[in-house]
Amino acid sequence: MLLGVIADDFTGASDIANTLAKGLPGQGGLHVAQFMGVPKGSVETSVEAGVISLKSRSIPVEEAVRQSLEALEWLRAQGCEQIVFKYCSTFDSTPEGNIGPVGEALAKALGVKGVVACPAFPTVGRTVHQGHLFVHDRLLSESGMQNHPLTPMTDPDIRRWLSLQTQSPVGLVPASIVRKGADAVRQALAESAARDETLVIADAATDEDLVVLGTACADAPLITGGSGIAIGLPANFIRRGKAKGLKQDYPGVAGPEAILAGSCSGATRSQIDYHAGSHPTLPIDVDAVMAGDVSADQLLQFIVDNKGKAPLVYSSGTPETVAAMQQRYGRDAVAHRLDGLFAELAKSLVDNGFRRIVVAGGETSGAVAQALDLGALEIGPEIDPGVPILTDKDRSVALALKSGNFGTTDFFGKALDALKGV
Repeated sequence: MLLGVIADDFTGASDIANTLAKGLPGQGGLHVAQFMGVPKGSVETSVEAGVISLKSRSIPVEEAVRQSLEALEWLRAQGCEQIVFKYCSTFDSTPEGNIGPVGEALAKALGVKGVVACPAFPTVGRTVHQGHLFVHDRLLSESGMQNHPLTPMTDPDIRRWLSLQTQSPVGLVPASIVRKGADAVRQALAESAARDETLVIADAATDEDLVVLGTACADAPLITGGSGIAIGLPANFIRRGKAKGLKQDYPGVAGPEAILAGSCSGATRSQIDYHAGSHPTLPIDVDAVMAGDVSADQLLQFIVDNKGKAPLVYSSGTPETVAAMQQRYGRDAVAHRLDGLFAELAKSLVDNGFRRIVVAGGETSGAVAQALDLGALEIGPEIDPGVPILTDKDRSVALALKSGNFGTTDFFGKALDALKGV
């Protein structure tokens, strides 16, 4: 294995796996496998990039660091020459962590400083300028992310935000340096290392900026960022003759379908409304869930009764509704119960012959993926930016794990068609 990725959630892992499998236009990407947690044994020798999906974004800092170091140990044992720590393109974290502590722990384990930290993903409107993160034309703190139920992002200055989480100073490679090319970036990172700056925010507003950063980091043991930071990485290995450049092929998976949505993002709420206009949908009553009056069997029956009609089961709401539920029952309690419900439902779906499953929401996707325990997943074509098709080795189950903010309004129906190979 050439490259290893440690992702702090499951949709983010799929996102960067997709980026690595695509590579640059005309060049192809790497042979990528996505793992649900740290594997027990060795990987097949044909795999060039391994992406370990953790559910470590919102757990206690110490546990996130422990899991990430365990993943690092396994990836190094597979021969990985480079490690990427992948987090969300909206830098989802709290003033305590987990991005900074995990990034510093990985850097310490690898003996490096001057490590790039860049969440930019221009394809979906995430750009960084002078260390400030934008979502399209809005600062991060004005994009809706300030209302995130688990990691509200109230400061767009990610250099300052990251400084709250780290023990060493946080550096910056501004756009003026990035636009000078890879050599200038490489020199700036070396200077940051000399100043004892472990993590260094790098500006990026275009895919070309990200390719420059990737080229500059061709020999870097560690890189951190969103999936965009991986755009130029396959080319480094192809250029050196270590990878041939893989073209994606996907024959499709037939079988019954279901959609599970556990995100409260504006994008997912719009997707739910659009899908509900012509398909059966079932909202989950959080009060009833917390009272123990909603079971996975009840939700399964609704989906079975509407087989072939792209049924959707969802838990979503406005920021005000979410805040009221969290105040009533506690944030962690609500998240735990809903994740458990979706996980049990997903397992029941597969046990009952459902083969195409679309999931919206990072935490929900993590709960579902862990419950299904499918082992290594193969990366298929991209459905929408950042969302690839995932299949198990025997191609008996096809998944689309979507971050809450990703996807077009008609994503759910489009994803089910894509999983079928239409």
